[in-house]
Amino acid sequence: MANHKTVDYQAEKGIYYKVLFGLLALTALTFIQPEMFLTQYTFGMQMLIGTVKAWIILMYYMHLKGEVLIGWTVIFAVFIVVFFFSIVMIDVSNFQYADVSHITSPAQ
Repeated sequence: MANHKTVDYQAEKGIYYKVLFGLLALTALTFIQPEMFLTQYTFGMQMLIGTVKAWIILMYYMHLKGEVLIGWTVIFAVFIVVFFFSIVMIDVSNFQYADVSHITSPAQ
């Protein structure tokens, strides 16, 4: 029972308010950015803002900030996805007989 820690809920409440206002500011930026700075990078900026918002929600509202195992799980999952994606890319670049394939041949 020695690994229990006491939590100051008033301090926690202050952190949650800061996170809330940060998310509100990022949401406002999501709407303002395309109107004021419409460039070819708008989609990338919107995805970046969305990723930051998702990370903040995961870390604070889902209480994953202090978890170590979740970090290794995410790293492993990304490694597996990149590994299989690279296998598919290598296979596609070496694809032979495309003209006789039932997948790539034109419909009859």
